[in-house]
Amino acid sequence: MAMQSGFIKRIRDIMRMDAGINGDAQRIEQMVWMLFLKVYDSKEDDWEINDDNYISIIPEECRWRNWAVADEKGHVLTGDQLLDFVNNTLFPTLKNLNVSNDTPVKKSIVKSTFEDANNYMKDGVYLRQVIDVIEEVEFDDVKESHAFGTVYEEILRELQSAGSSGEFYTPRAVTDFMAMMIEPKLGEKMADFACGTGGFITSWLSRLNKQVTDTKEQKLLDDSIYGIEKKPFPYMLCVTNMLLHDIEVPKIYHDNSLRKNILDYTDDDKFDVILMNPPYGGHEDRSIQGFFPDDLASSETADLFMAVIMYRLKKDGRAAVILPDGFLFGTDNAKVAIKKKLMSEFNLHTVIRMPHSVFAPYTSITTNILFFDNTKTTDKVWFYRLDMPEGYKNFSKTKPMKLEHFNPVIEWWNNRTEINEDGFDKAKEYSFKEIEERTYNIDLCGYPHEEEEILPPKELIQQYQEKRASLNADIDRILEQITDILGIDLSSND
Repeated sequence: MAMQSGFIKRIRDIMRMDAGINGDAQRIEQMVWMLFLKVYDSKEDDWEINDDNYISIIPEECRWRNWAVADEKGHVLTGDQLLDFVNNTLFPTLKNLNVSNDTPVKKSIVKSTFEDANNYMKDGVYLRQVIDVIEEVEFDDVKESHAFGTVYEEILRELQSAGSSGEFYTPRAVTDFMAMMIEPKLGEKMADFACGTGGFITSWLSRLNKQVTDTKEQKLLDDSIYGIEKKPFPYMLCVTNMLLHDIEVPKIYHDNSLRKNILDYTDDDKFDVILMNPPYGGHEDRSIQGFFPDDLASSETADLFMAVIMYRLKKDGRAAVILPDGFLFGTDNAKVAIKKKLMSEFNLHTVIRMPHSVFAPYTSITTNILFFDNTKTTDKVWFYRLDMPEGYKNFSKTKPMKLEHFNPVIEWWNNRTEINEDGFDKAKEYSFKEIEERTYNIDLCGYPHEEEEILPPKELIQQYQEKRASLNADIDRILEQITDILGIDLSSND
């Protein structure tokens, strides 16, 4: 089959007729576990050619080639027979594969991929029709496999309109920009500790691939990635994504990066480069905070990931991390401690203030990119406000952010100058002392008030709570200073 843009539409139209599919998120999840098995089967063809002793971890009856494809007589499983096989043989078998610490990653990923996967379809005839569409894709055809990469990107983009699943997708323009500015080098190892569908890893590989000229360098490329994803659905998407990018042994793990004492990390647990968009707006249970030093034990997920990043960045390593405005202006104890550690032990050299709606429609909260390295302490920090492109009021699914929209900051990056427009700072350098005097409130070069967007109620409340906590912390600090000066003990009843 020649890969067509109608691939997703064909599957969507079939699934809409099935009573078991409830919404886009389930439709995409249903599609992806089948794509995974199809892609994995294609990879196993290659592994069997290169290794005469290769044995699949998947029992023969459950390999895609033996149940999804017509036999030599043209017979296929369909209807109730197919549904019974998928629900009562395929899924139980793949969820309970025998995996140990000695199992190669390229085999163990099958079990981890299916641990929390589900078959939502209830009509075996419609299920057969979807399988037939997927079976038409020839992944051993280089040209068609490359074309499918574009279709897979479309699947990932659709997550933005699939309810809460949108949190798994960082726009490709943003991941490409961050990978470009971090300047990957062959031999380096990068990590994303909340890798979602693998967007940062994909951008890293795309940049690094241009440096590959032989098989030795290809091996360095293949070994350069490391990802952890807590949620099963994006984990499945990420593993499939890596297989599509010819990473035969994807070092992608289904785990929670926050569930380990960060003081236990050694040099072997550290990386040359970290590229991340940590989950924000969420809160971990109190047990997670026990894995962090008291001063860094925030209840906000993004704060905890910042602590992990600092403990896992190699000496001379580089990092680029997306964080919401709340991290910048927050002056509660945990945020101040994290920012103080960041600037007193690392070199926070650049903060890019991104336009609003970059992550629309998932969230309207304004985000920022922090670039820092582990070369020295922070002496000065540049802030740059990237404005909405001309002709845009908002980004959207139909008008997403593009890499070219970063051109102004790319041009400024290597020839930095302070910029003031209409009385507002667009680009400015601040010393560490100035930031310290601001109690580590680094809400600098932000957007003029008249440009601020009215947020949805839930996000407005979240932003208000963050600002209130920051204000309360400032008030407490000022009161403490005043009482020290006046010699008043507020704890006394006198």
